[in-house]
Amino acid sequence: MVVQQGAPAPRRDPGYSINAAELRRDLFIFADDSFRGRETGTPEALHAAAFLARRVQQLGLEPAGDSLYMQRVPLVRERFARTTQLSVTSGNGRAQSLRLGADVIPAISLGPDSPPVSRNAEGEIVFVGNGPSTDNEAASLTALNLEGKVVVTVVDVPAKATADQKRAADEAMTYRTVRLMALHPSAIVYLMTGAKEDDYQRELPTLLRNVVLDGPSAAEAPDTGQHLPMLLIGPARHGSPLLPVRWPNDVRAQSLGRQFSGHVEIDRVPFTGYNVVAVVRGLDPRLNKTYLAYGAHYDHLGIVPSMSSARRRMVDTIANGADDDGSGSVALLAIAQQMMIYRPRRSVLFVWHVGEEKGLLGSTYFTSHPTVPIDSIVTEFNADMIGRNDSNTVALIGPRAAPNYLSWRVGMVVDSVNRAMPTPLHIDRTQDDPDDPERIYQRSDHYNYAKKNIPVIFFTTGMHEDYHRVTDEASKIDYDKMARISRLMLDAGLVVANRSTRPTSEAVTQSISSRQH
Repeated sequence: MVVQQGAPAPRRDPGYSINAAELRRDLFIFADDSFRGRETGTPEALHAAAFLARRVQQLGLEPAGDSLYMQRVPLVRERFARTTQLSVTSGNGRAQSLRLGADVIPAISLGPDSPPVSRNAEGEIVFVGNGPSTDNEAASLTALNLEGKVVVTVVDVPAKATADQKRAADEAMTYRTVRLMALHPSAIVYLMTGAKEDDYQRELPTLLRNVVLDGPSAAEAPDTGQHLPMLLIGPARHGSPLLPVRWPNDVRAQSLGRQFSGHVEIDRVPFTGYNVVAVVRGLDPRLNKTYLAYGAHYDHLGIVPSMSSARRRMVDTIANGADDDGSGSVALLAIAQQMMIYRPRRSVLFVWHVGEEKGLLGSTYFTSHPTVPIDSIVTEFNADMIGRNDSNTVALIGPRAAPNYLSWRVGMVVDSVNRAMPTPLHIDRTQDDPDDPERIYQRSDHYNYAKKNIPVIFFTTGMHEDYHRVTDEASKIDYDKMARISRLMLDAGLVVANRSTRPTSEAVTQSISSRQH
């Protein structure tokens, strides 16, 4: 993993710029099966980090990690121990074990700010159909006396559900959780149909192979004190011991006459992941200790299950993540190459984050343990999924979504640069909204920089049918569009990096100044 710094790359004609052919070359390498999906915690993730480090070394960037181009990130792999047991016992005393993943999977934690989830549960199974979805339905459940029982509810979504239908289903799950928890069940089980079952299968590898930053874990908390009930999710399938015998024809709220028993234990294995960090040193001695930052995440999902159409069975397949976020990762390489040519006044920091798919882990660690002073970063541009959808559209997230106008001024810079381009991109602003139901602003690495009062712009071309699927391949990328977005990121970055002042609001500037003094 140790990479020595190489000689600076020879300067090229400043008229040369980012081109689609070179992006295509790099992405076909980076999203190749040989990287096996670049999942955090695998040898292939280390291979991907080493690939990026070698490239920035060859380009002549300065190493800016804690181990040359690498920043060590302490991580922990959390997996269900063999002692984890989930079972259903019928009225005649016959017990049936539930399979992890295939039948259900317990939630390990709902986040650092939530009470721990109970790791032990037992009780009578009560089916409540597709509810409660209204206050009247929630009130009617009190007659079932659900305290200490195991409540099973179905999340019923059409197979071809629209984004609005999925969003409504998510909102309904939140409503159900609040209403059901108020009735003090021992456990709540969500069984998914249609499009939500597809989502479950897509996210299953992450659920089964969880990774967190090293430190205290909610999974280690003793099973005493204030706890949430055990929470489980899984697919809704005819014949499941968690459903009525005649389901889906019978969706009445009812006791199933069966008992659930669950015990969850987590094995925690520490390991080291790596952010890749490099710098193009600025030419102005007054400004080159401050930084314009570019970010992307190089990890993806690794090996995931996919349905074989021939035999209709689940098979393991490589999720190469060409768009998510191979596109952003190789775009940063192209931008770094150009920054070595143009060499702006400020320095330019490049960070390829590990563990974004596991919960923004690499950016969380970098912004908490920065290898340059965090207050010296004047702006962060994040590229995550920039190669698909409409051929001339890019979404810019931050100018409106960030609180207190944090990113407003840098948003105006990007807009101005875009308008001056020979073929301006159409800017999609629909999700640049603090009330965006998809919460896109909070879902990629830029968010951790924004929490440090750093103006951010998130460049993305959005979700598509291959998101988190094995079909996210390099052959489907629009490389001309990806090149135009990369040039916009480069040109806007040059403006920011050559300015004498930070592109921040007055309130943020005062906050930064007060911390420095």
